[in-house]
Amino acid sequence: MATEAVAVTGGAPPDGRRVAGATDWFGQPRGLTILFLTDMWEQFSFYGMRAILVYYMMKQLLLGQERASLIYGMYAAFVYFTPIIGGQISDRWLGRRNSVLIGGSIMALGHFMMAFESLFYPALAAIAIGNGLFLPSLPSQINGLYHADDPRRRTAYNYYYVGVNLGAFLAPFACGTVGELYGWHWGFTIAGVGMLIALATYSAGSAYLPAEPLRERSAGPTAAASGEQGLVQRFVLLFGIAAVVVVFRTAYEQVGNTLPLWIESADRHVGAFVIPMTWFQSLNPLLVFLLTPWFVARWLRLARDGREPSSLTKMSIGAGVTALAYLALAGVAAWSDAQGVATGWLWIVAFFIVMTAGELYILPIGLGLFGRLAPARFSATTIASWFLAAFAGNLAAGALGTLWSGFSAAQFFALTGGVAAVAALLLKILDRPMRRVAAE
Repeated sequence: MATEAVAVTGGAPPDGRRVAGATDWFGQPRGLTILFLTDMWEQFSFYGMRAILVYYMMKQLLLGQERASLIYGMYAAFVYFTPIIGGQISDRWLGRRNSVLIGGSIMALGHFMMAFESLFYPALAAIAIGNGLFLPSLPSQINGLYHADDPRRRTAYNYYYVGVNLGAFLAPFACGTVGELYGWHWGFTIAGVGMLIALATYSAGSAYLPAEPLRERSAGPTAAASGEQGLVQRFVLLFGIAAVVVVFRTAYEQVGNTLPLWIESADRHVGAFVIPMTWFQSLNPLLVFLLTPWFVARWLRLARDGREPSSLTKMSIGAGVTALAYLALAGVAAWSDAQGVATGWLWIVAFFIVMTAGELYILPIGLGLFGRLAPARFSATTIASWFLAAFAGNLAAGALGTLWSGFSAAQFFALTGGVAAVAALLLKILDRPMRRVAAE
């Protein structure tokens, strides 16, 4: 019996008028700008809430550090688990546009619910559920903006990642500062407003986005069987990469979990002014915004010379650089403890510079890899599988964060650096089979 499957033929956009020439903005399809801005405001709401979540639990709800870390890890994990279910719903039933609008509306409601202490846990659940529909359905539209042979397609996800981090950069200054100075509930309310702006942006720019993929009859049983083996191999390898990214995220996600606790005890004075602790959460996205053009230009030069590293080589380098950042921070913390002084804030800035350089070699590269290798009829689901690594990684990061109270800062950061180093080694091992599958 014939079945129906969602497909986009040949990777070409379903509406050529939305691709090239006069319709471009900033050298890219207009739709990329719409997706960029939509995700920027969604990330503003997400990271604005994240910037104050641990502080809110400990200072307002009076939860202990270990419990707060576990709740943070569980929430951050399920934010990235629900896209697996949401991706299936998007691919099979709702479609990407409806999934973005419905999911974003549920998320906005959840952020406003955070303003009420009695709704704390239902609010976290609402944000996670809405995110399940929203998160995979937005980036899965990127490939549809380009023809299969468009050279811009390879770096599109890097530019999209800038949008993610621009919102994350602005969030701590708005939600964090307001929450810290005027009350955590106001910070959560501003996060909800950011989500509403995301929905308005997406709706206003929908004309520049790819049409929903058409449903078409599947090929006969012989053709289906011939493509099945390659599809299985591709998914197995992507699953292996995602598993290693879990290890990496166990270390990386300490940036929002235990690192803020250490920053609170650092010397944050600039003369008589004390830098608000939430401001440091803006350093990472700011550096993503500043460093991405340089890295993309460098990779394009290497590509023209035939020397661009493979995606997994880049990812291995990124995990290794992140490991070095944490190990260096461990050394700084050990020195400060030995001298009996608080660590200066400039060391925190230096850590974020190195760590962000490593991040740019792994997270946007991995997202782009999953996006390019996604079978057309499973685009949202494949993108969701990338975020599944974030789910498991945040769970593991939450568990690792419970060790904070029992270790010195130097010991904990050294352990975290070791975890990132293991991820770097495993990604390098997977490089050869990845090249083989990508060539088929």
